[in-house]
Amino acid sequence: MNAADLAVLKQHLIDPEICIRCNTCEATCPVGAITHDDSNYVVDADKCNFCMDCISPCPTGSIDNWRMVPRARPYTLAEQFGWEELPAELSADELAAAGVALPADEAHAPDEAAAEAAAVLRTVTGGSALPGEAVFNSAAFGAAVPPWSAAHAYTNLYGPKSATTATVVGNFKVNEAGTENETHHIVLDLGSMPFPVLEGQSIGIVPPGVDASGRPHHARQYSIASARNGERPGYNNLSLTVKRVTADYQGKPVRGVCSNYLCDLQVGATVQLIGPFGSSFLMPNHPRSNIVMICTGTGSAPMRAMTEWRRRLRKSGKFDGGKLMLFFGARTREELPYFGPLMSLPKDFIDINFAFSRAPDAPKRYVQDLMRERARDLGELLKDSNTYIYVCGLKSMEEGVVLALGDVAAQTGLPWETLGAALKKEGRLHLETY
Repeated sequence: MNAADLAVLKQHLIDPEICIRCNTCEATCPVGAITHDDSNYVVDADKCNFCMDCISPCPTGSIDNWRMVPRARPYTLAEQFGWEELPAELSADELAAAGVALPADEAHAPDEAAAEAAAVLRTVTGGSALPGEAVFNSAAFGAAVPPWSAAHAYTNLYGPKSATTATVVGNFKVNEAGTENETHHIVLDLGSMPFPVLEGQSIGIVPPGVDASGRPHHARQYSIASARNGERPGYNNLSLTVKRVTADYQGKPVRGVCSNYLCDLQVGATVQLIGPFGSSFLMPNHPRSNIVMICTGTGSAPMRAMTEWRRRLRKSGKFDGGKLMLFFGARTREELPYFGPLMSLPKDFIDINFAFSRAPDAPKRYVQDLMRERARDLGELLKDSNTYIYVCGLKSMEEGVVLALGDVAAQTGLPWETLGAALKKEGRLHLETY
């Protein structure tokens, strides 16, 4: 590497115009290089090691942006927080004026030496940020490719500058009245506008108005809760599962801009949609494929979509489906979305397991506890190469679920190192948390 190579940096940046602030990149980054404020997600040039773990999970591609800059003067976090769009590329003359020569063979690639070093580091540490540091990195386990039999997913048909309009045709609560966590099932009709979606995909909702800085609100991401042929079969509509946000993760009172907007919508109102997003968290479509679904709260949305599509296929009698197994966690039974409809599903169609962490006069139980309790049956599914596993919910559940899978595999006589690698490589373990 010569002096010119050392003087220039291909800096990793996030495009604020198309970022939907889903937190996937920050949650995935193994070295803590990505952070955010109320406006933007940004990358710290001093921490980024070009590991590329954040690239494939990003639903919009906003994460895959780079700018050649003087290594001594990368864009600061303060500059990135203030952006409404990415800066233009610096020209060769501008770089030369800063005392930097642009290496011709590195004009369109990140720092290869840094990327190679990061890959070696991840191999040695199992995804940890530093050698020996026990940091869970979801990118080391979750698949970035869809099942081989997944249907083709259309993505990014509508962007932030070209949103489409949908009409609210249904809005009702799906947990018991009086519970602290109020969750709504919202049905949106697209009319004649093409908006093809698959189970496991998500959309962005653009709430009206402006934020505290006077900027238009950015889109919020929501998983689709309906099957591919519509909430009402044969209609161009879809549904969402939305929890009204009234407190942050620390319990401090807040009023979620988009969640409250959606929960308060009346039938006949219109909303602005972008997307769809997602090309890997998709269900298998080949006969006798098994689906294990692990979720909490509104993470049930894609699981409801997958279950409903399999239910419709079963009813048609034209599809030989495998087993469905659901591990669903909530604080109490009353707060669990869709409890009634779930209980009405045939027992020979889906194996349902509930975990309640705040049930009165009962010990706390989480989805990973249930997985260990059902180790024998879950282990039999892990033995089958036609089994696909989907995890959706709060970020805090992710590590516990993966550890539980490892324990179940060990009890079943399956080496987790081998099985875990196969699940990731073959698109059979998908993690989508927030």
